[in-house]
Amino acid sequence: MSDATPTPTATPERPQLPAQSPPVDPAETAVAGDKAASTGNRLSWWRGNGGEGAKRNLGLIGVLAALIAVGAITKPDLYGDPTWVWNNILAILQLASVVGVVTVGMTFVIIGGGIDLSVGAIVALAGVWCTTVATQSYGAGGMIFAAIAVGICVGLVNGVLISYGRLVPFIATLAMLVAARGLAASISNKQTQVSTSTFINDIAARKVLGIPILVYILGAVVLAGWVLLNRTTFGRRTIAVGGNPEAARLAGINVRRHTMLLYALSGLCCGIAAIMLTSQATSAQAAMANLYELDAIAAAIIGGTLLSGGRGTIIGSLLGVIIFATITNLFAINGLSIEAQNMVKGGIIVAAVLVQQFQFKSFTRLLARNRLTTNT
Repeated sequence: MSDATPTPTATPERPQLPAQSPPVDPAETAVAGDKAASTGNRLSWWRGNGGEGAKRNLGLIGVLAALIAVGAITKPDLYGDPTWVWNNILAILQLASVVGVVTVGMTFVIIGGGIDLSVGAIVALAGVWCTTVATQSYGAGGMIFAAIAVGICVGLVNGVLISYGRLVPFIATLAMLVAARGLAASISNKQTQVSTSTFINDIAARKVLGIPILVYILGAVVLAGWVLLNRTTFGRRTIAVGGNPEAARLAGINVRRHTMLLYALSGLCCGIAAIMLTSQATSAQAAMANLYELDAIAAAIIGGTLLSGGRGTIIGSLLGVIIFATITNLFAINGLSIEAQNMVKGGIIVAAVLVQQFQFKSFTRLLARNRLTTNT
């Protein structure tokens, strides 16, 4: 037997390690990052989605400036008085306060991919409910609680019908519009119910530091809505649900529950608006807040909220409300008819929708071109 010589096993060659790079100075890295942030990132933000919202808001401010210029040209004697100008600004903000609060809730619903045609009827129902004799016997606290509770409950009914009943938002909220108006008329027996609460009535009459309390309420609601939309998970989920519900569901978002909460939030805003409107009129009736749903939807569209959902800003919606209030004020001081005012508002709404469609089509075409470029 011959000794078998072991065959040598081949050992894999070790890959040559790249030469060690010289140490990097953290200070140089920070300086380079600052340079990149000061040049490319700012430019890309201005050209991207963030800059798009800023440009739109600047455009709305330009529209406000143009309306003020028209007022100054048509009524130079009034706009030449600083005291009258300041009081007129406060009057415009107070006029926009109730619709502005409703528009905040409407903006969330539209961003989430829905629509709410019942907000005006919810305001009327909440106002009538909180001014009944039984509710007023509990004082101002009972009235405020009743208005907010009614608004949230009706909003939840809308949300349940849409989310779990699979009804189209347009049909569900349209049915609620009719039902809520009918219930308000039944509760009030088609009569005007007078508010006897001094605290509620003084909300619209009192001023703090020369500014009406209604303006402070509008500012608080707008601030809360801005924080909720831009700084919380709820806001990010709202944008996701409105942009692509199926993708949001696959990402783990409970789309049905979130949609229900959006309509409850809209109802909450309607309850707050009911207290504000009752304070202004010192009474409530079933016909109050007529066509508020159209004003809120129009203001949100003017502010840049996309009707198909997935995009919108609270500040833009607020500017839209102020623009419509300024138009109303401008027509009033010039003695023009309400019919002409409504025609102008209708033209502005149509123009805003056309601009939205043009921008959206341009954006989708840009995305398609980018995909073709990356694939090739």
